Amino acid sequence: MLNFLLIRNARPGPRFYRVEVAYNLFGEYSVVREWGARGRNGQQLLVWFSNLREACQAAEGWRRRAMRRGYDMEGSSR
Repeated sequence: MLNFLLIRNARPGPRFYRVEVAYNLFGEYSVVREWGARGRNGQQLLVWFSNLREACQAAEGWRRRAMRRGYDMEGSSR
């Protein structure tokens, strides 16, 4: 549904942070956050929301937080 992929190219190696909003079969919306070293399996955290607006607001907040920590949207250049 909605997917952000952010990359941080810093020492000791490149890292990724992914935020995804999805609709599930139970009529709820979920936000999946995944982070870790690029090219490896990352850690995941799943949070459920009762409506799309709250899920998108949470996803946007986590995206902004990652960008403050030095991550950039994949495909963007400085």
